[in-house]
Formats: sequence, structure tokens, C-alpha cells
Amino acid sequence: MLRARNSSNALTVAKLAGFALLAVFIILPFVQVFLLSLISTVPREGFVEGQWSWINYRNIMDGALRASLVNSVIYVSLNTAITIAVALPAAYAFSRFSFAGDRHVFLALIAFRITPPVVLTLPVFILFARLELINSPVGIALVHCIFNIPIAIWVLESFISAIPKELDETAFLDGYSLPGYFFRTLIPMLAPGIGVAAFFCFMFSWVEVVFASILTVTGGKPVTMAIDALFGFRTDIGLVMAMTVVSLVPGAMMIYFVRNHIARGFTIRS
Repeated sequence: MLRARNSSNALTVAKLAGFALLAVFIILPFVQVFLLSLISTVPREGFVEGQWSWINYRNIMDGALRASLVNSVIYVSLNTAITIAVALPAAYAFSRFSFAGDRHVFLALIAFRITPPVVLTLPVFILFARLELINSPVGIALVHCIFNIPIAIWVLESFISAIPKELDETAFLDGYSLPGYFFRTLIPMLAPGIGVAAFFCFMFSWVEVVFASILTVTGGKPVTMAIDALFGFRTDIGLVMAMTVVSLVPGAMMIYFVRNHIARGFTIRS
């Protein structure tokens, strides 16, 4: 009995130690990034190289870097909103109705999602140039929808299929129209699924660089291209790290606001 208890305690300690090592392994790079962001790594007037200060963060708020952050927030928010608005009715149709080739169309959407973005760079650039959407957050948002809508449909379709069809029939018998049922009943029930879909849309758009590089040249650069542009003959590492820290804030906020929906969503799907 005592030997079994000691073995259980040793296993618990080993698990805690492993978790602590994993946490340190994950957190340590972020700590290093934050500390470097507080150091002036190039000579500046009034600052000695290696001096601790907030100068790097002040430099972000003064110029084109701030504009890149605003552009990124605009196109990521716009892309997420458009994707969810399009994917919800499409996912409902795939879940509730049957038509010739419906499964083939559904699988074709998923197959298109795994297409490398670089394959579409030339036609996308030509099309968006003719539509005068180069250097525009709207252009990046729309092209990201091409890749985000299939994955959002796939995620939302599984959540809608988990809701009994009898609920639809009951709502219609109670006098609800399809739009009324959609907005008053279905969407609140799909909050976890919408949270999961929005999370994936945000993550893809925020870190995507292929279309961001071909559709932006000057003033419309997003945060990914702005950070890349900071590297040169003499890179200001402190400014790069400060920009990296700031670029993590919207993602952290996104995870915070939808954390409950994400957790419930993955639990429901499993």
C-alpha cells in the first residue's frame, strides 16, 4: 500500500516537473523578446547603446509602424466578419439540405484550402490590380476570405450537424421565419463554433505573408511586412522585438475574448 502511494506521488512530481519544464521552454523566448524590446540597440540622440528605455515602443507609435498595425487590425477584422457571414449560411445549407454532388462540393472546398497560396499569387495580383485593391486592407481581407471560408464552413457545418433538425422544425412551427430562427436561436447556440472559426480566421490572416507581400507596396503594408522591412544592413533589434511584442497583443486579446467559446467548441467537437 505504502509502495503504491509512493509510486503515485513520484508520478505526480514527475508530471509537474515535466509541465514546469515545458512552460519554461515556451515562455522563455517571450521573456527574452520582451527584455530585448526594452534595450536601445542602436545609437540614438540622448540614449546610449544598451540602455534600458521605452524608446523602441515610442518609435512604433510615431511612424509607418503604427499604420501597419492599424492596417493589420482592419483587414483581419474585416476578413473574419466577412468569412463568418458567408460561411454560416453555407454551412447550414450543407448540414440541412441534400443536393446532387453536395459532398463532392464540400470536399472540393476543403481540398482548395490546402492549395499553397503561392500558386494563386499571379492571378490574384492581376485581378486585384485591375480592381484597384493593391495597397488596401480591403484587398488583403478579400483574398484571405478565399482560404478562410472553406475552413470556416467545415468547422461550422460540424457544429450545425450536432444540433437536432427537430429544433428547426419546432421553431418553424412556432412561427419563426428562417432569418428569425437563424439570428434568434441558431447563432446563439453556435457561439462555440463561431468562436473556433473566428480563431482560425484570425490566426491565418494575422500571420499570413504571401498575399500580404504581393498586394502591398507602400502605405498599405501589414504588420508582418513591416517587421520584415526592419531587417537591413544594421538591424535595430530592439525595435524589431518591440514590434514583435506589440504584434502579439491583438492575438492575445482575441484568445482572451473567445477563450470560453474555443474551449467549449473543441470539447463539443471531440
